[in-house]
Formats: sequence, structure tokens, C-alpha cells
Amino acid sequence: MPSNTTAPPAKKKGRRARLIVLVLVLALVAGIGYGGYWGVSTVRGSFPQTTGTIRLDRLSGEVEVKRDAYGVPQIYADTEADLFRAQGFVQAQDRFYEMDVRRHMTSGRLSEMFGDSQVDTDAFLRTLGWRQVAQQEYDKVLSAETKKNLQAYAEGVNAYLKDRDPADVSAEYAALAFSHDYEIEPWTPVDSVAWLKAMAWDLRGNMQDEIDRSLMTSRLSTAQIKELYPKYPYDLHQPIVDGTGTNGSTDGTGTNGSTDGTGTNDSDGSSSSSGGGAQNDALQGMQSQLGALSDSLDEIPALLGPNGNGIGSNSWVVSGRYTTSGKPLLANDPHLAPMLPSLWYQMGLHCRSVSATCRYDVAGYTFSGTPGVIIGHNDTIAWGLTNLGADVTDLYLEKVSDTGYLVDGRTKPFTTRDETIKIAGGGTRKITVRSTEHGPVVSDRSSELEKVGQKAPVGNAAPDRGTGYAVSLQWTALQPGKSMDAIFEINRAKNFRQFRAAAEHFEVPSQNLIYADAENIGYQAPGKIPVRAKGTGTVPVPGWDSSYGWKGYVPYDELPYEENPKRGYIVTANQAVVGAKYPHLLTEDWGYGSRSQRINDLIESKIKDGGKISPDDMRTMQIDNRSEIATLLNPLLLKIDISDPYVREAQKLLEGWDYTQEPDSAAAAYFNAVWRNVLKLAFGDKLPKELRAEGDCINVRPADPTGPVDEQNKLVRECGQRDADSAQPDGGDRWYEVVRPLLKNETSPWWKTEANRTDQATENRDQLLARAMEDARWELTAKLGKDVSTWSWGRLHQLTLENQTLGTAGPDFVKKALNRGPWNLGGGEAAVNATGWNAAGGYEVIWVPSMRMVVNVGDWDRSRWINLSGASGHAYHAHYTDQTDKWASGELLDWSFGKAAVDAATKDTLVLKP
Repeated sequence: MPSNTTAPPAKKKGRRARLIVLVLVLALVAGIGYGGYWGVSTVRGSFPQTTGTIRLDRLSGEVEVKRDAYGVPQIYADTEADLFRAQGFVQAQDRFYEMDVRRHMTSGRLSEMFGDSQVDTDAFLRTLGWRQVAQQEYDKVLSAETKKNLQAYAEGVNAYLKDRDPADVSAEYAALAFSHDYEIEPWTPVDSVAWLKAMAWDLRGNMQDEIDRSLMTSRLSTAQIKELYPKYPYDLHQPIVDGTGTNGSTDGTGTNGSTDGTGTNDSDGSSSSSGGGAQNDALQGMQSQLGALSDSLDEIPALLGPNGNGIGSNSWVVSGRYTTSGKPLLANDPHLAPMLPSLWYQMGLHCRSVSATCRYDVAGYTFSGTPGVIIGHNDTIAWGLTNLGADVTDLYLEKVSDTGYLVDGRTKPFTTRDETIKIAGGGTRKITVRSTEHGPVVSDRSSELEKVGQKAPVGNAAPDRGTGYAVSLQWTALQPGKSMDAIFEINRAKNFRQFRAAAEHFEVPSQNLIYADAENIGYQAPGKIPVRAKGTGTVPVPGWDSSYGWKGYVPYDELPYEENPKRGYIVTANQAVVGAKYPHLLTEDWGYGSRSQRINDLIESKIKDGGKISPDDMRTMQIDNRSEIATLLNPLLLKIDISDPYVREAQKLLEGWDYTQEPDSAAAAYFNAVWRNVLKLAFGDKLPKELRAEGDCINVRPADPTGPVDEQNKLVRECGQRDADSAQPDGGDRWYEVVRPLLKNETSPWWKTEANRTDQATENRDQLLARAMEDARWELTAKLGKDVSTWSWGRLHQLTLENQTLGTAGPDFVKKALNRGPWNLGGGEAAVNATGWNAAGGYEVIWVPSMRMVVNVGDWDRSRWINLSGASGHAYHAHYTDQTDKWASGELLDWSFGKAAVDAATKDTLVLKP
């Protein structure tokens, strides 16, 4: 699923004066210093009315909004139009500022809110053209019924905005008003559709891996890159479905002729490792260009959350024959970047009398700004989502000139459009977006890429502000689709047949959909997944050769699905969907299955010998903290002969450790520090600077003899350039599979390291492990203190929830006013309780189970759920973060669905009248 929802203004010196004004305003808003009374009244003035009566334009009848003790609304109406009008009104009450920032992001208009610091981000987003595609979907593709629902939702949002000043909508607008005049525009249906593009961007598949593999060619050989992208371990981690994926008929992977995980394809030579000629030369010469593109991509995940190997989700469903209730149980917890407010908004949408004219009785997790329910259940079925990880993007190297780009020896003209970016406080910037037949030229939006391809040593180079190549992006989400139709159709589905029919329209992003009704469980892989005429989608390909184009999409009826498999359960956690003989290429870059196999093992351990699984068992599985890499590495660490008594003191923490990563565990803290240092020594220090974390500076032998050289050691000083949240090696389960075979090869070249001023060179596995243990001991001494008995994983592994705009910049007291935390967490990278951290960047929590739910199918009022933060997006509101403490401790809240249960849980009732 998609990650962050709002767009933090970048930290730029140019906005210092405006930031000072914002700081003063926020000081007032927070009641700091003078003006406390004004601050309190301003904040409270934007809090929503949740009791009494409000007159609402365009309603046809009375609507009730019932909120429980956590402010979660359940809406009751007599018509579908009134239901969605009320949904728009209520979400705007709680979250409009978040909604407004989202629509400015998806349309590339952040500069209108936050000034010139966001111009470059806007230019990149305009180049992608999310808003244009959303408009095309609304105008030409979506059903008339979906458009009516979107329009009704927009009417509800605008009814809330009517006659309200911005400061009355949210306190953040009071801050914006002091820096420039800002007026809130009416909400439109296309604003809702466009958010699905941001969701798709965050789940776009292997695009970063495609870039990284190419960047690695500056320092690593083809064989080394292959080792860093191992094959999926089918012998260890079972795929989602048995057989070919068409309800389990035969074995089934989608290699499409590929022989390894690096993109090497003996039949077409499409990767950097094959003979490839001009393409291989191009990839060798694309380091500055692809590095700059990676920097540009880092700006977008900064808005939506890190995109990497660890991002994913868990969902599983267990047949009633293995449950204590005798009916299926379904669990889901999407792993996304932490944010405040949470990405998710919990609510229920109920027709008072379900009929052919009012068909909705559904509850679950929604996106503010989008009608319907994304994940949840209706009165008959339940469903969950995880990211399938299909490869739906390709980067094309384009030979360009001042008149166009080359395809099969002929020059084609670019498709162009002009965009004007308005900047808060005055001024504009105009850009021209160029597109090839593959898609937008994304290299135009990087300052380094203004001289694209300067280093590409090709004989047929053509000028484009330089001599060489541009980079274009082909992506399924840049074509109009029907995903918004699918949301409403799934909300209304009553059986697996209807569910699968609805899923066919869920084109982007491609998701794993799990299903349950009172008698059945099922799985469907939907999505628009390209069929490549040539190549495997693992590295950039030559755009001038039409044989590398897409020739269509995998037919829906050939995509994997299952219904009531014999094993009695279905687990999806971003592992491979199908086995090695599936006839279509879905991706070469699956998640590697550590979480999924752990869930499979936990289920099997419960149901063996006739055992049954309870709802609380499902919850306990969700917060399982076991580290798979520890089961492999810890026994070896204990065998290392450590002579230094201080390091030996830390090593003893690992004796008897059960590999669980509880917040108070000193062993988990030390082991994860050792793992981080193993990765740095064995791999990180050998990677090019474009992949290493910003500020990670080391002396290396030059790949290209430029820059300051250490005359004594003949080394170049190189500093990492990648954002810490997306640097490599990130420590995800791909790295588990890299290390697994190397642990048996004690003299692998990966274990060899250079000496530095304080450490000797290492020549084998045990020497490197000993050095990592020593480095980890002193790293944690600096972070946690000398006394190992006071160490704990939670003190290292902390979560801070940040307000995603003004809470990410400015003085500490402003962040303190808007942000919340930290929380000391257990769990970890690739654990089922996936509180992710990037080993290249540090221990801070950078993605989390963004919500958790356990659905008790057929006995809906016994279902349970929790959100990361709370219902409200208003700082200081009682429901701003009132679920977070319980979320952090692994608790779930009661989830009322039936009318009697909702009435019993209701604390506030608001009546909306025409």
C-alpha cells in the first residue's frame, strides 16, 4: 500500500524569513509566550462539531454521524448520494488540511502553499502528470455511477468549507496566512481520483532497484551484482499460491527466460552484464545521470514515505475449519511510513435500509479525500491488501536531439506541454514537459541531468544540453484506469465471484487482495502488468530500439488467484506470488519472504494436531518480533573468540537470547548493531557513493581517478549521497539471502576489508564478524552508555510521529508543538511486527504497521482494529494521537459494526439535515 500522505517543505535557506513568521504564529497557536488565549481559541475554533444539528446543502434526507470514544464516525443515511456527501463533510471536519496538502502535491502545486522551496518537487510532479491522468480517468474512463459518488463526496466537502475562513478549518492555515494570502479552493472529484496516483507511486515496484543495479556497475562486477540480487529462495519461503496461480493446478515464477536476479538474460542481452555493446557502454556511462535521477526520486518518497525492500504489508486469512469460531478470520497490517495524522481514517458507511437503491453497509479504513472504504468489510465479505510488487515501471535511455528522439533509426518529435508553477508570495516558474512514446522525460527535472549523458561513451551520441542520453519513464499509472470504480464495486461485493469481477478494475497499483466470507476464503492478484517483448525490466533499456517496448498486459484471467486452497489459509506478505514455472513475468524483484514464511510457520504451529486459531492468536501473530537473520548469524557470533573484556561483555548478551526483539531487550539492541556493522563492512563500504547514506564518508580506491587523493594510501575520499531512509545496504530480507550462502564461505571476497587508522584489515568471515562486534560495542557505548545492563532495543529503535508539513522544519519548539513521541518500539526490519529501520542510515523507525485489524467474519462486532494515530488531524485535539499508545503496545480496539453495537459505543451524535 501507499506511504506518506503530505508534503514536507524542504529545508531551504530561501524560506528563512517566512519560517520566522511561521514560528511566531505557531508560538501563538501553541500558547507559547504571550497570546495564549488567542492561541487556544484559534486551535479550538477549528475543532469539528460532533453533536447537535447542522444544516447541509444538497442533502435529500437526514443523516446521523455517530462517533465512539475514539472519535471514529459511523454514518447512517437513506441514499447513496447522502452517504457520500456526509463522508466528504465528516472527513473534511477532521482532516481537511491533510486533504488540501495532498491535492496540491498530486497536482504539483505545493509551491502555492509553501513557497519556492517546493518548486523543484512541483516540477518533477508536473512532469509525471498525475493530475492530467486523473482528469482523463474522470472524463473518459470511470463509470457514471462512480462519478456521481465522487461528485456527492465533493459536495459534502464543499458544504463544510462554505462560509469558513481558512483559520476556522485548521490551525495550520493561520500560520500560512501570516506568510502570504492563501485561499482554500473548492474540492473537486478529480482531487479524489488523483490521490490514487500517489498511492500507486509509492507501490510502483522495482524502479529503485533498476537504478541501483545500474549505479553498481561503477564499482562492482556483473558477478558481484548478481550476488547482491539473489534468486528468490523458493526452497525456504513458499509463494502465496500453489501451482500456476490459476487456483492451484500445477507448479508455477515468471522468469520469462531470465537466468538470475540481476536482469541477465542470455536470450536477449538486455542487461548491463551481457554483451549488449552500446547499451552496456551507456549503462557504464550513466552514473551521474542515474545518480541524479535517484536524488530526484528521493524527494518524492520524502513526501510519501521510503520506498525500498522493507516496505510492504502483512495480510492473511484462515479458513473456518481451523478457527475457534468456525468461520474465517482475516488479518491485515499495511507497512507504511509513520506520519501524523495517520494515512488511514477509520469509519463506517451504512444505508439505514440496504436495498437496490442504497447498497452500502461497509466499514474499515479510508483515505481522507477519497470516498468509499479501501480496506475492511461489509455485511457479507471482508478483504485486505498488501503490495504485490509487480514490475510496472521501466526506465528507457533515449538518444535525443534538438528535434526529437531516436526510434529504430528515425527521429520522432517529443510530445510537449507547458506548465506554469505559481509560488506563494508571488512569482512563477515555467517549465516544458517533454514525453517520448514511452513516457515523460524525467531526466529533465534534475539539475545534474540538465547535461544528460555527458559521460555516455557511445558513437552515435546526440546533443541534449550535452552529448548522450535522456531518461524517460514508462509506468502503468500514467495511463487512465478504473481503480476508483473498483473501490465502490468491492465495497458492494457479496461473494467471491463479484469480488473477483471488481478486482479486475483494480488496475493500479497492483495489489494482493485477500478475501473471506462466512464459508470461503480467497486470493486475487489484480493489476495492469506489462508484457515485455524483450528484457526483464531490471535495468534501464535502450529506448531507440522498439523491440524493448511493451506489447500488452497479462490477461486478467491468467493472473494468479486461489479459492479455498486445501491447506486452509492464505498468507500474503510481499513474497513471490507464484512458483518458478508461472508463464508470465510479474517481476524479478519480489520481497524475499521472511515475514510471510514466519506467518506460515506460526499458523502451522497452531493448527497442527487439530489446534484452532482464535482472534487473539491472530493479534499475537501481528506483533511477533522474531528476527530471522539472528537465527542465522547469532550462533556464529557466539563462537567468535573475543579477548577484549568490554566487547566480550556485550557478546555475553547474546547467550540464551531467543531472537525476539522486545523494546527492553539488550540482546536485540546489540545484535542489530552488530548486523548493521556487518553490512557496512562487508558491503556498504564497497558500494558507490550514490547508494551510500549521505554523510557516510570513507577512503576508497577510485573507480574514476578524480577528486582529492590520499597520497599515502592512494585512496579517494568519497561521501555517500543517498537519503538515509533509502540508502543501501538497508538490511532488509534481500540482504538475509545475500548473507545466507556467504556464512558458509568463510573466505569469500565480501569478508575482506581494508585497514584503517584504528582497525586491521580482515581476510575472512570470523575476522569481519569480530570487527563488527567491536564496532557495535563502541557505537552503542556512545549511544546508550557504557553499562550494557542499561541497554535496550527500544531506546535505539524509536518512533516519532511528525506533522507532515510544518512539523518537519523549523525550531525544536515548533516540532514539539506539532509532533508527538518518541515511543520506544520492539519489532524490526523484516519481522512480522515490521517496525522498519534502514541499517545504512541508523536505527530510527522509518516504517510501521500503519494500522492493524483482525476481522471476525460473520460475527462482525467481535472484530478488532487500531490506527497509528487517531481520527483527528487537529493538533491538540483529544483524538490526535489517542490510539498510538495502544498501537505501540500491540493492543486492538473493539470495532462495532451492527446498529446495536454502534449505538452502545456511541459517545457523540451529530445530525445533518437538508
